[in-house]
Formats: sequence, structure tokens, C-alpha cells
Amino acid sequence: MSTVDSGRLPIVRPQLAALSLLGSGLVAFAVFLSGFVIFEPAPYELFLVALIGLWALVGLKISRSVAPLLTLLTLFMVGGILSLTVMTDLTKGPMYMAVSGFLALSSVFFAAIIEDRHERLRLIFNAWTAAAIITALLGILGYFGAVPGAESFTLYGRAKGAFQDPNVFGPFLSVPAMYLIHGILTQPIQKAPPKIAALMVLALGVFLSFSRAAWALNLFCVVAFVFVMLLKERNGLFRLRILVLALVGGIMIVGALLVALQSEQVATLFSSRSQLVQDYDGGHLGRFDRHRLGFLMSMEKPLGIGPMVFSTIFPEDEHNVWLKSLTSYGWLGFVSYVTLIVWTLSLGFRFLLLNRPWQTYLMIAWVAVLGHVGVGNVIDTDHWRHFYLLIGIIWGCAALEYRHRRQARAGRSS
Repeated sequence: MSTVDSGRLPIVRPQLAALSLLGSGLVAFAVFLSGFVIFEPAPYELFLVALIGLWALVGLKISRSVAPLLTLLTLFMVGGILSLTVMTDLTKGPMYMAVSGFLALSSVFFAAIIEDRHERLRLIFNAWTAAAIITALLGILGYFGAVPGAESFTLYGRAKGAFQDPNVFGPFLSVPAMYLIHGILTQPIQKAPPKIAALMVLALGVFLSFSRAAWALNLFCVVAFVFVMLLKERNGLFRLRILVLALVGGIMIVGALLVALQSEQVATLFSSRSQLVQDYDGGHLGRFDRHRLGFLMSMEKPLGIGPMVFSTIFPEDEHNVWLKSLTSYGWLGFVSYVTLIVWTLSLGFRFLLLNRPWQTYLMIAWVAVLGHVGVGNVIDTDHWRHFYLLIGIIWGCAALEYRHRRQARAGRSS
């Protein structure tokens, strides 16, 4: 935001304030679109590419606090581009890397605009929650055949909302679920009913996705987030309120799921999907055997084998983000990705319990990234749009903290 020096107090230029407000609204709309990815390129990609380009023309600033994120993602992409050189068929590889490049750029973009104005975090989370509720409703209604074209919102008898895959649909709902839980636990009790209703919708959507990764991720996120809130709050009565409301909420969600299990269709699929190890996980060339063989193969392939080549050698894709980074981005990409994840989690952990206006958003994003890193061991997350948004949120909050400390030091020295 710009000011004009009048010799007294700085005057905010109304036109720049309006431009900043418009930009924030467009960012919120872009995040809202991330909940609707039935086909590719999705509206999210097309809109965000245009928004990033427009923002760059107006003056997108990459600070020294965000620069390491840009550097690591650039090295990650260099590794991916080098992997293309070993491919004999370049039909799909370049487009895959183009998507990777866009997602990397989106992460840097979100970090930069959050550092510019921390108020955008509230808009981002509200837009994400609205998209999650709508896409979860589509998945639920589609699963029970309650809307025309219900098959568009299901896959293999599982709810997928406005996504292509139930395994992405379910994890997308984890952040809005934590955001709603925070509102229920911290805001006046009379504001809780709409949030509880929305949370029930998200919980049912996750359940009907029948994704074991989504189940585990959402359960971990809720438990870990409540635990972090208990660490944050020092007031005994408030901690008791958190525990009581969390217990009541858990009972209500379990009750709703038990009602859903009264449907024979739901109960049958749940019985099948709830097995810890499926037929395609164990055995020769199952998921875990492919992981072992893939890592051994990657030790001899410093440039990787190229994106989407693994499934031409083995029965299915990698289904492991670490192996994916080795095969599709080579050793350079793997080291860059591991460094990015470790750096991101350490940044968030350092600032997690500091009382700042952006603390709630940082807590939610950090818990979500930690959970996503866990499920990345059994599923490919390298092209999940919301994961790159979460990375950007953590780096943006860290940049805000660094700026806050610089300003505090400047204030003390003046």
C-alpha cells in the first residue's frame, strides 16, 4: 500500500486501497475454485495463472524471507526438467512438468501476498471452507443418487465431490474441518450450530470418500489441532471447554457415521475399505513391494526416469511422494523436496505458539502439512493443489514473523 508524504501524516491513496481490496477478493475466488477440479485444466489453473500474471505486472514482490522457497522449488523443477531428457516418449512428460511448475509458482505467490497483507489469510480460509462444504455436499448427494448426474460426483462407488479422485477430495476437506473446529471452540456458543452443521457435512463427505488416507489424515489433523490448541491456551477453564466441546463433537460425528452405516451400500463398502492392507497393497509387486523395488532402481538413476514412466514398468504408479520425487525429478529434485518439507515444518514449528494475528492459520496449515507428509508415504501428493497452498501459507506466516521482528528491533533502536 502506498502513501503520499503531506508533511504530517501519511495519506493512503484510495485507488491503491481499492486495488488491494480487489486483489484480495480475486485471491479468495481463486481459492474457492480449487474445490472444483472435475476436468483439467481446471478453472483454478486458468484463473490463477491470469491472476499471478496480472499481479506480477502490478508489482508482485518476493522478499528475502520467501526467496528460499522460490529457490528450493526452482531446484525441484530443474530436477524435473532434467528427468525429461532421459525419456524416449515426450507425449505427456512436458505437460506434467508444466503443471508442476504452475503449482510451485502458486506456492510462492500465496506466500508473497500473505506476507504483504496477513488479512488475506481469513479470506483464503473462508473461501476454502465454502468450497469444501459445497464439494462435500455434491459428493454426499451424488453418492446417494439425490441429484441429476450423480455419477459425476462419485467414482467406483465412492464420493469424490467436484474432484477427479476420492483420494484428493477427502484430504481437501481437512483444513476447513480444523477451521470450523477452531470457530466452535473459541467463539460464543450461540454461533456454533451453523459451524457444527458444516462440520458434520465435511465429516460425512470424508467418510463417504472411503479413502483410508483421507480418514487417517482427517483424524490426525483434528486430534493434533486440538492438542496444539491445548498447548496454546493457558487458561484452565478454556482448556476444559476445549476438551468438553471436542468430546461432544466427536460423539456427534461418530453418531452421524453410525447412522450412515445403517445403509447396506455404505456398510458393505466400509467393511471392504476399512481393512488396513488391501489386496493391491501386499504381495508381489503390490504397493509396498513397488516402493522397495522403486527405491532400489532410483539409486541407479540420478536423473530419474521421467514422470508417469513408473507405471509402464510396474503395474501402477508410485503411490509414494518420496519415490515420486526420485523417479520424476531425479536426485536433485528429491534432495530439494526433502529440504523443502523439513524447512517448512521447522519454520512452522518455531513460530507455532507465538501470539500473532495469523497464529490460528499457521497452526492449521502446519498440522495439515504434517499430516499430508504422513499420507505421502502411501499416495502421490506432488500435484495436490491445496498442498502447495498450505506450503505457501506457512512460508507467508514465517515471512510475517520475520518482518514483525525487524519492525520490533527498529522500534527499540529508534
